[in-house]
Amino acid sequence: IGDGGDFATFSIGADLTYLFPISDTFSVGPTAGISHSFGDSIDVLGTTVDLDDWTFIPVAAAGRFAISDAFKVGIDLGYGVGVAPNGNDGGFYYAPRLGYAVSDLIEIVAAYRSVSLDNSVSWDIISLGLQFGID
Repeated sequence: IGDGGDFATFSIGADLTYLFPISDTFSVGPTAGISHSFGDSIDVLGTTVDLDDWTFIPVAAAGRFAISDAFKVGIDLGYGVGVAPNGNDGGFYYAPRLGYAVSDLIEIVAAYRSVSLDNSVSWDIISLGLQFGID
């Protein structure tokens, strides 16, 4: 969505997070991952132009708060390291999220992920996925 939606139409990603319980309802810890957006094809004067793929490696601090046994809210804050295309320097990364536990080890997560790039451009993604826990 947003500025990123002008260049790509689909993204995939994966994160690895380790959370330390601070209380029964609050946890914090480090998170890192990868987010890859597939470049769009656009028509320029009758010619199809394939746009570059964009890749970020988010490195952040994660916080999670359990609002019930089933629902959790959280946010990741850090830096999205720009990997591709050439000249992508990355920027401030944030990802607010809402999770719903379907079991003790599986959660459905909806998130808004954003990397604020230079020159007031942001790479924004709305994501839906699964989170797997290890006990």
